[in-house]
Amino acid sequence: MQQYPNRKVNRTLKWTILGFWGAYPEADSATSTYLLEAEGYRLLVDCGSGAVSRLQRHRSIQDLDALILSHYHHDHIADVGVLQYAMLIQNQLGNRKKPLPIYGHRHDIRHFNALTFAEYTTGVSITEDQTIRIGPFEVSFCPTTHPVYCLAMRFNHNGKSLVYTADTEWSEPLVEFARDADLLVCEANLYNHQWGKVGGHLTAGQAGELAAKARVKSLLLTHFPHYGDLETLATQAKETYGGPVALARQDMVLSL
Repeated sequence: MQQYPNRKVNRTLKWTILGFWGAYPEADSATSTYLLEAEGYRLLVDCGSGAVSRLQRHRSIQDLDALILSHYHHDHIADVGVLQYAMLIQNQLGNRKKPLPIYGHRHDIRHFNALTFAEYTTGVSITEDQTIRIGPFEVSFCPTTHPVYCLAMRFNHNGKSLVYTADTEWSEPLVEFARDADLLVCEANLYNHQWGKVGGHLTAGQAGELAAKARVKSLLLTHFPHYGDLETLATQAKETYGGPVALARQDMVLSL
């Protein structure tokens, strides 16, 4: 087991909600951003608006080991440039000696090339047909149905699995991809009455249906709309899924 200097090693897989809004961050919050940790390794998953600020409520910037991106819409990458500047400053202060790897796909080569910033961050290509090792995590990918190319991610560690859908409308391949996961982190950007009216996203009922068909152990809804009663999303998901359902909350921590 690889250990990271001056860090407490924990075999538990830990998922922290740093941001859960779609489109833009509401006050004192962030758009899609999550921190995945195990064995002292710290992986940022997406990097939306407000991500760098929210990260520092939990971990120091210099202790971040890597970033992985699902796609290049602004609500998932808005703080990438801010994070790159942060890495520059930490390097100048002597707190970091190696570049931060940023994992992303090459289907948008302009955005992918921008992931490399001098000697401070380095873009690393990911593809839908590979399984890779990032720190202690085994990571695999599944393309989603979204206006731009987007990858869902499955993180396996120590016999536990977490699936993050990123952004998608209904996608049958996701059912098998999420099969038997311990936790499904699923977007629910739409209420049920919006089914068929807005493309690229799931209704809460569809999120529940995905969880049920994939037989996951628990469901966490995220990527919320800026209107309506968010508790309704949980209610609608429970109509199609009988397991535990939770709404993402700021600074929520889940352990597997």
